[in-house]
This record gives sequence, structure tokens and C-alpha cells, in this order.
Amino acid sequence: MTETRRRFLTTLASTGTALALAGCSGSDGDGGGGADGEMTESGMTESEMTDGEMTDGDAMTDGDAMTDGDAMTEEEEMTEGSMDGDMSPTDPSDAPTASIDRFSDAAGTLHQRSANDALPDADEPIDFDELFLIQGYGPDGTVIQYYDFDVQPTQAAPIYALFYENGDPVEDQLNVIDVVPGDEGYNDFWQVHRVTVPDDYEANTVTSVSQIQAAGYDIEPTETIKNCPVVPDGSTAERRHSADSSSTDLVQGWYDGEVVPYFLFGESPLSSSDGSIPVSPIYVSFNTNPGEDGGGPPSGFMSEDRNDQTHNVTATVPGDDSYSPLWLVNTFDNADFDSVSDLDSAQDADILASGTAMVNCPVIAEQ
Repeated sequence: MTETRRRFLTTLASTGTALALAGCSGSDGDGGGGADGEMTESGMTESEMTDGEMTDGDAMTDGDAMTDGDAMTEEEEMTEGSMDGDMSPTDPSDAPTASIDRFSDAAGTLHQRSANDALPDADEPIDFDELFLIQGYGPDGTVIQYYDFDVQPTQAAPIYALFYENGDPVEDQLNVIDVVPGDEGYNDFWQVHRVTVPDDYEANTVTSVSQIQAAGYDIEPTETIKNCPVVPDGSTAERRHSADSSSTDLVQGWYDGEVVPYFLFGESPLSSSDGSIPVSPIYVSFNTNPGEDGGGPPSGFMSEDRNDQTHNVTATVPGDDSYSPLWLVNTFDNADFDSVSDLDSAQDADILASGTAMVNCPVIAEQ
């Protein structure tokens, strides 16, 4: 995992121009987790710094001078600088693991436990090779395989990577996120935000976005987008595309002081100046057509007899200029199933619905 993390940060260190970030707070939507006046692990709000605030009429006389026991020493002042200085590194192996549930009604769209009680429980490891590996066709009719990570928004969530002032990544520092599945604003796709820390910063002193904000570190969004689905600890997805050098091991990050596991898929680079994720079309058919009783996703993808080959067709594959693992779903009539085997035949089929959802489905094999 450490080596995976090091490769990820080294790639970021060579990323091109980054735009200046005007602000980073929970209220303006660019990834902050803290609100005004929020207490940090080692700090307190200004209103809590004394037992009571004096009014003009309560002016202190010479005889009212505070005793040594009442006085706030210089070391006790809760400035942003002292809050940062008081924090100490956290060993990830000693930290709790965040609770993750991808199949709650808040997190899932196509895959919800309330509609399918066979789905793993919260915090139960997910075997994506067993449950969510789909076989379809590429645009030229080549058999492909891809994982199904469910519907995702088109706006990336922020992930924070820490670098020293000289541009070197902070060795062993885990990346920091502010949302997990089920939280408003969560996305499997992350826009990398580059955080510059002082040369004396120690890895994993920061374990939350609110600490980054409280410390006043410089933050710049980059154009780099990463596909990193957050999953329960112990989950597996053992396949990667031949063009993807990412490890299949889980990567660890920080979420509000807890360790959060996620996969990394890098079969094709993704970039965006504003955090919007590019999409590519996919054409699918279901066992029961949408609009019919029990039709659409609940009925499952139609597949050939005695095997798992669907006739779902992607418009692009890794290596194509317009490839994206975020697919814009178009549904064709299952009466045309036998005639569909490539992009041309999929587009010639009777399209029942266009652009119905965006799903995260990284292609992991072309056969």
C-alpha cells in the first residue's frame, strides 16, 4: 500500500498548472468539513476562551486584577498556529477504520440493500469480482469486462494530497477526504487538491479536512481526477486493465480522523479544470424492459443463455481519446438483443431511453 501511495503522489508532483483556490469551507462546496466556530481536536472557539465576556460597564479595576490561576498564559492561547503546533502524528495502524456502507438507500441507486437483502451489510467486505463484474462488448465487438460501482454524480469530490514547499510529497502521509458513501457530495471520482505544508510537518499530523483548514495551509485544486471508490475494509476487486499499473490492494486515506479504504483505477488518465467528470455512452438491455412491471435495473441485464455475456456495448475503451469510466446509460429494447454486438448495431437498435443515469464502470479487460 505504501508503494501504491508513493506512485500516486509522485504522479501528482509532476501535474501541470493548478488553479488558485479562493476558499475552502464546508459552506462553499469545495470540500471543507468545518463550520465557523467549530472546535478542533486541540482548539476552541473564541467565545469559549473565557468564562464570560465583559461589557463596557464591567471594566476591571486595579483591585479586580486576575490571579495567576485565572490568567490565560501565552502557551494556552488558541491561535491557528498553536492549534497546528499542538497536533501530533497519528499512526494509521492505531486509528479506527471508518464505517462504510455502499448499499444503504442514501448511498446506492441501482444497488440498495432495501431492494436486495443479499447485498453485503455495512462494513462487510465486498467481492466485486463475484458480485459486480460484467461482461459486454467494446465498440468494435471485442468482448470486454468491467466493474459496476453504481450511479455517481458528474461533479468530483475533493481529495487532499500533502506536499512540502519544495514540491516533494509528504512520505507516508495518507490522502484526506471529507465524504464517504451516503454523505451528501460523495463521489467515487475525486479531484486532487494539492496542500502545501511547512518543511517541519510530520506525516499524518493532519487526519481531517477541518485540520487542514484550521492550519491555514495553502490549497490548490489540480486538473487531476482519480477514480477511487471507497469500500469497506477487506473488499476485493482483483482485476485491472493491462494499461493500468495500479495495485489491486486497497489504499488507505483519512476521513475525519479515521482510516478509510479505497480502490484506485487508472486505466486511462482523467482531467478537468472545474471538477466535472467526462462521460462516455454505453448501450444496455435488461431482462425486462423499462416501463414494464419490474423492468429496468431491478430485472438485471439480459445475457446469453448459459453464460454471463451481456450485449451491453461501450462507445469507447481505454486508450481512446474520449474514454471515461463514467458511462452515460442508454437502454435499447431487449427484442433487439440478438442483433446487438458492437457500437453500430447498438445505435441501430430501438433506443427506449437515453441518458438515464451515469454509472462508474471501469473497463478492466479486453479479450
